[in-house]
Amino acid sequence: MLLEKIISISGKPGLFKLVSQLKNGFIIEDVTTKKKVSIGNSSQVSLLDNIAMFTVDKEVPLFEVFENIAKNYDYKEAISHKSNDAELKEFMTASLPSYDTERVYASDIKKLAQWYNILHKAGYITPESFVKAEPETLEGEGSEEVNIDKEAPKKAAPKAEKPVAPKVKATSAAKAAPKSTHTKKG
Repeated sequence: MLLEKIISISGKPGLFKLVSQLKNGFIIEDVTTKKKVSIGNSSQVSLLDNIAMFTVDKEVPLFEVFENIAKNYDYKEAISHKSNDAELKEFMTASLPSYDTERVYASDIKKLAQWYNILHKAGYITPESFVKAEPETLEGEGSEEVNIDKEAPKKAAPKAEKPVAPKVKATSAAKAAPKSTHTKKG
């Protein structure tokens, strides 16, 4: 699942996909209706890729929480964000058992359920969307596996070293010696 271009905008319901950047804003697309609109730079935007949920000992990326929900609900729609607090807490406990009950509020759980269902409706929640891309390899008879996932880092050509003149410290006698003087012959 690619969450890197999916955003939430403060004051606007739903989730949006970043389409392109303008001089003074962005063009976004509603993930469910596919309607495109522009927003200004002053809009408060949150990338879902940068959001995490608090647990007792660490922060878990939203992607992983969505994956847990998807597995629990067999990749189908989850409970409504309008469910009562007891049902939402049960939903959260099943999705992220070690979530921090003091720092994850009911409003956070409602938003999580709502976002999951929006992404599900838009087709982002599928078994394939959570498969980690594995590096591709080339295999041949008697040959080693070659990883073609990334290009090998390119080495810079060695720089030619500039000859450095040795630094000579002037001694106090040399400093005191008068510089050569030229006399004009007239």
